[in-house]
Amino acid sequence: MNISKRFMSICAVVGALALNANLAGAQTPAFFRIGTGGTAGTYYPIGGLIANAISGGGQKGVAGLVSTAVASNGSVANINAIQGGSMESGFTQSDVAYWAHSGTGLYEGKGKVDDLRLIATLYPETIHLVARKDAGIKSVADLKGKRVSIDEPGSGTIVDARIVLGAYGLKETDIKAEHLKPGPAGDRLRDGGLDAYFFVGGYPTGAISELATSSGISLVPITGPEVDKLIKDYTFFSKDTVPANTYKDVAETPTISVAAQWVTSSKQPDELVYNITKVMWSDATRAALDAGHAKGKMITLQNATTSLGIPLHPGAERFYREAGVLK
Repeated sequence: MNISKRFMSICAVVGALALNANLAGAQTPAFFRIGTGGTAGTYYPIGGLIANAISGGGQKGVAGLVSTAVASNGSVANINAIQGGSMESGFTQSDVAYWAHSGTGLYEGKGKVDDLRLIATLYPETIHLVARKDAGIKSVADLKGKRVSIDEPGSGTIVDARIVLGAYGLKETDIKAEHLKPGPAGDRLRDGGLDAYFFVGGYPTGAISELATSSGISLVPITGPEVDKLIKDYTFFSKDTVPANTYKDVAETPTISVAAQWVTSSKQPDELVYNITKVMWSDATRAALDAGHAKGKMITLQNATTSLGIPLHPGAERFYREAGVLK
């Protein structure tokens, strides 16, 4: 074989190898995990609906994408996982996202999570203060000396519970604090081992609904001049109301809320996040959210770019500009 033929043969082999490598690369799925919360809360089922919607296959989803919802300890744990690379994305409360990105509040002295980026604001997250019916708790001030679960360290709920207590002149040492997720907290409440617990999440949430039906509960109002001052001091809070009979035999209850947000890292490719965001707001995803969870109907394109305490991911921002919700 002369030199020119040998060179052409080598080129053909190299070309074939490169083509095979490209095909193999194209067939390798991209994984996009969504850190959620405890399985009894709202993050987990909503995360499952979104993960299923954006996963590729057939006529739906992002081609070549495999997405799963992963149970976790909530907002702070999800941001830590994104920062550490063990999660591609996660749900968080808007207050926790702001603190992380700015290095303030909960993240004071811990450094900024500079690369935290927003995919979408999802829905209001209501602060529930659930009490036993016979516990005699009519206001936050009545929690003094009571057995109260404020959720686990690493959750957004624990941060907000401390803020709410402080607004009413209470410290954590003024209550008999427990650190339970809403499922176990509900069990303890039912058994008489707990007087009340905090939970931040979209209503109705399964664990509280089940508890209200099986044992009966009261929702403690979070309202009054203390709340007016709290909202002035912490602008990521807003007034909210749990409608009557959202939970069995529970009257309309004034409270406050933050926003649930879906966040990721700026390290995630722009094109991938653009495609994910586009599928997130497709008609098929809309139908799945509406049918899949009571909170799904509150997840709207119009609200997706509200509560912008952190920057949008460039891929998401591109979609929102194309969709006309950002100018």
